[in-house]
Amino acid sequence: MKTKKWMAAGLSAVLAVSMFSGCGNSSEVDVGTMTSEEIAKFEQDTGGLKLPLDKKGTTLTILCDTDKDSNNSIVINELRRRTGINLQLIQVPRATIKEKARVMVASKDEMPDIFSGGMTIAEVNDIATQGAFEPVTDHIDELPNFKSIFIDNAAELGTAKVMKSFTASDGKLYVFPGYDVQRDVNHGMLYRKDIFDKHNIPMWNSPETFYDALKKLKSIYPNSIPMVSKTKDTIFNQIGQSWGLGSESPGIYYNADTNTWKYASTDPKYKEMLDFLKKLYDEKLLDPEFLTATQAAWTSKMTQAETSFVTFDWIGRLEMFYEQAKATVPDYDLRYANPIGPTQKVITLAKANGGPAIKKSKNSELAMKLEDYLLSQNGAELMTCGVEGVTFNWNADKTQAQYIGVEPNQFSDINIMEEKYGLYVSGLYKRFDRKSGYFDFTEKEQEAQDMMLNKEGGGFIPEPPEVTLTNEEQDIRSQYDPKVRKAAAEFASKYILTNDQTGDKAWEAWLKQAEQLGAKNVEDVYNAAQARYDAK
Repeated sequence: MKTKKWMAAGLSAVLAVSMFSGCGNSSEVDVGTMTSEEIAKFEQDTGGLKLPLDKKGTTLTILCDTDKDSNNSIVINELRRRTGINLQLIQVPRATIKEKARVMVASKDEMPDIFSGGMTIAEVNDIATQGAFEPVTDHIDELPNFKSIFIDNAAELGTAKVMKSFTASDGKLYVFPGYDVQRDVNHGMLYRKDIFDKHNIPMWNSPETFYDALKKLKSIYPNSIPMVSKTKDTIFNQIGQSWGLGSESPGIYYNADTNTWKYASTDPKYKEMLDFLKKLYDEKLLDPEFLTATQAAWTSKMTQAETSFVTFDWIGRLEMFYEQAKATVPDYDLRYANPIGPTQKVITLAKANGGPAIKKSKNSELAMKLEDYLLSQNGAELMTCGVEGVTFNWNADKTQAQYIGVEPNQFSDINIMEEKYGLYVSGLYKRFDRKSGYFDFTEKEQEAQDMMLNKEGGGFIPEPPEVTLTNEEQDIRSQYDPKVRKAAAEFASKYILTNDQTGDKAWEAWLKQAEQLGAKNVEDVYNAAQARYDAK
């Protein structure tokens, strides 16, 4: 079974890996020392939880996937004060947290009270059914925020998948989910609006008009590379989303029209996308180095005056590239653009996400209540805005937190805020306050949100169901999926870069290869899981 393998790996690792201690010396921090006025104020936004959660100063430990040390930060100390819990963070870099988690599982005495990071939901469930973790669903009546978000109002809030997708084989939920920690739009096509406007080229709204725009730019700037990319073969995923291929291309995706799962790389729409990209490549409209370009080379091309005009990236790049280019290109104006593909849609970013597991112990219920507090509006404000007057102040109409020491509309990196104040600690936050800096959009970033939210016909692909695989099904996926994905990436690259491994003949050969590599085995596994999901 997977758990035995996982724990065995942990037992061997424990001999080689020393215990990482991210805990600071915060034992002298006053916990639960609020005034009655503060309690009354905070409890207005706790969803019904009473503060402090604990009056004994109980120590709880939590494993977090971050390389920062936030134990003595302003926000973590305030969290202790409000909850009455002497919370100690064990902070481990993401690169090593999986190994660390194995060590902790193997040595049960070293397991933290709250296990955030290092394990997938499937791994948590596998271990939990053997008695290691406390079921969240056994404490629903004590968790008003969880109950409201994931049960009572799940359909309205888009969180229904938690009880359908995250539960273990015994029907219980062992991960404490998070809510609303993503923007509506965070990535997409970006274009040089200043160049398009200069030559009266309208923003595209289809593959055909995108091609026409790049073709005209190439005629005006013959030495240019109109479209560039830094993400190597991930471009097939990014561009494929607007061809209706989900968010896992060239992997397996959910087809909402047929209620089935299939490999994006074997879907006829995938060939359409490849044919389109090859056309761009052959006509020198797409960077010939798009599969090998470094970030430095890509940045250079996108910030020069007349070199490159279109790319796919994070919306934060809209301002970052302007700052880099404005000295030499004063009119530089990078903006968010329509998707390339025929659906003209981007993916829906999930409202609900996985979360930590709670160790089964005498403190299990207290740990659950801490998680529920972090899920409340007051908890969200604390973990993403901080302490009013200390880390932030409200703007005039109290619609936006303005961080002290950070200029308005200059919020760029939650890692910086974690280091500065103990905000946005990965593995600890459960929910983002929509008034926090993460949603303090510049004009250009807000334009991106509005463009897709108000798009005629809808701008988002429906979020796919999150099906749960059994151990046996996971073994089948592990056996075949990596081989199919690797071969798909190689096929796509050759399809575009060569003239002898492209077209209908190459496509048919690829479909046969994918079948031989086990694509149907994986599709069958997912469709069986979908049938169980539909039956819930």
